[in-house]
Amino acid sequence: MIAEFVAVVVIAYLLGSIPFGLIIGKLKSDVDVREQGSGKTGATNVMRATGTKLGVLTLVLDVVKGAGAVMLATVIIDGSSGSFIVGGVSVHWQHIAQVAAGLAAVAGHNWPVFAKFRGGRGVTAYFGTVFAIFPPAGIFGAEVVAIAALRSRHMSLGSILGALAAWCLMIPLTITYDLLPPIYLVYGLVVIALLVYQHRDNIKRLRQGTERRLW
Repeated sequence: MIAEFVAVVVIAYLLGSIPFGLIIGKLKSDVDVREQGSGKTGATNVMRATGTKLGVLTLVLDVVKGAGAVMLATVIIDGSSGSFIVGGVSVHWQHIAQVAAGLAAVAGHNWPVFAKFRGGRGVTAYFGTVFAIFPPAGIFGAEVVAIAALRSRHMSLGSILGALAAWCLMIPLTITYDLLPPIYLVYGLVVIALLVYQHRDNIKRLRQGTERRLW
């Protein structure tokens, strides 16, 4: 079991570390997106540096790698791996593996070993993990991202609100209806805190009214 968990975390981190934004920028436009705009390899900066189509392609690939990491963990640590009791709550090893893979994938996206640890902010990778863990939350959060970003023209604001919306949807389903394991809520809260930290410069500019706008 220990070896399997180590494999899950390592593979998830390596998947998350694939810098699709950097690769696409180099191959399609001969641009190092880390030297443009925010210096991040995420979809928003790719869009600003190379165009909307390549930005959307980066977004899709980053979501896929996050989802792939969690799905792989689900296969490696399957449903027959058992569970244990913590404070009267049953915790499944598979759920722990999914959360560990999600955290590793987001960490890889933010600090990729393949790009000198200069990556993105973790939003797209996080939504990929949520799509794999609980698709309705991922879909709802993505809709909030789209609406908030398009109306405000601030992707940073949309990203934070979307992540919060996905997490808020899971709260009643976990606490009231007992449809989701509590560890998913803990995972969401930890990553949202990380996303806010990663967007600290954006938040400062939003408060000052100087944040970069879409298009």
